[in-house]
Amino acid sequence: MGRRATIRHKLRLSPKRRTKPGTPPGTLSAPPDAPKSLVRVLAYDDTSFSELPQCGLEDVARLKAEGKRLWVDVQGVGDVDVVQWLGALFDFHPLALEDVVNLHQRPKVEAYGDHVYCVLRMPEYGIPLRLEQISVFFGKNFVVTFQEDPGDPLDPIRERLRNARGRIRTAESDYLAYALLDAIVDHYFPVLEGFADRIDLLEEQVLGAGHVDLISGLQDIRRELLLLRRAVWPLREMIGSLARAEFTDLVSDSTIPYLRDCQDHTAQLMDVLDNCRDLSTTLMDAYLSTVALRTNEVMRVLTIISTIFIPLT
Repeated sequence: MGRRATIRHKLRLSPKRRTKPGTPPGTLSAPPDAPKSLVRVLAYDDTSFSELPQCGLEDVARLKAEGKRLWVDVQGVGDVDVVQWLGALFDFHPLALEDVVNLHQRPKVEAYGDHVYCVLRMPEYGIPLRLEQISVFFGKNFVVTFQEDPGDPLDPIRERLRNARGRIRTAESDYLAYALLDAIVDHYFPVLEGFADRIDLLEEQVLGAGHVDLISGLQDIRRELLLLRRAVWPLREMIGSLARAEFTDLVSDSTIPYLRDCQDHTAQLMDVLDNCRDLSTTLMDAYLSTVALRTNEVMRVLTIISTIFIPLT
């Protein structure tokens, strides 16, 4: 597999569906390459906090029965039994559980009676860019997250819970869900800063001399920015739905202003993203113009040489 084919594969521009056509709705089929599920639980209330880095399913049921607020964080969706067990414990809808293990979802939000289901993409900056799917369920006294792979930008939220900073331990679970969404949205900004640095470097190479083949790098950046736009555009709609008080039973009035602020951050993301796309397009045009100019100079020299030597010949 060539370099460009490898990049296209890692970008997952055309993700494969894991369920066969005609499969009954709600059928769970984990991706064959998905890591095994690791369950971490953070249990808290106004005055206490406990954390179980590697938690058994029985411990989750026990903590839920105690009535504390829970954040159940599942890293890896390779264990369908774990997903089904947690779905039965918290009474999640089968269609939402199906979306958890099918890692090609568009960012969206759905209400299922006594809980809300959100799915979005979490960026991991690198070359090439990678976008990981994360599913967030929240309801009364619980938040359950399913991450595609271990590792995330959510450690600041865990530290706020451990140290009781802000109102995160005194507020309801919808505020914790907002905090997770906000942390993921804010994580897009350093990713876009990395793209801006790459574009600046390519601009120096385009305007400098001696760099001939830049078309591959420019095209890779444009493709990755397109992938980011596909993730951020519906994310803005999703957070906007939560902020418009469409889920009044599960999103409190005190949390709505914070969601509106998070929605404003997604609007800023779109502005920065569009600027980066415009710059990459301008660089592509400048590079092609530079190549055409150099070709014309070579042709002019060859024409002069031909004008001199053809009559002599």
